Amino acid sequence: MRRLTYLPAAQRDLIEILTYISRQSGSVALGQDFVAWLRRQCRHLAELPGMLGRARPELRPDIRSFTVGNHVIFFRYRDDVFEVVNILEGDRDIDLHLSE
Repeated sequence: MRRLTYLPAAQRDLIEILTYISRQSGSVALGQDFVAWLRRQCRHLAELPGMLGRARPELRPDIRSFTVGNHVIFFRYRDDVFEVVNILEGDRDIDLHLSE
């Protein structure tokens, strides 16, 4: 099984998602539950064999993506590591965000 890691950018994304959902819903618990669900999705992807997701060479040569709900998980495989690069809402300008 691959080891799951989150780059600092992905950790910031999760904090932003938590903050946004908590503010919009008025419930920190709802934000925490959603972020926990996203983390479970990442863990599930890391546990599956083979190379998953869609290759995204237009963004970076080693990046792949997988859509969960209305969010997109961007990740890469590094030997025995499943590295989460970013987690973004699907309607964001992904090209702009990943180029920053």
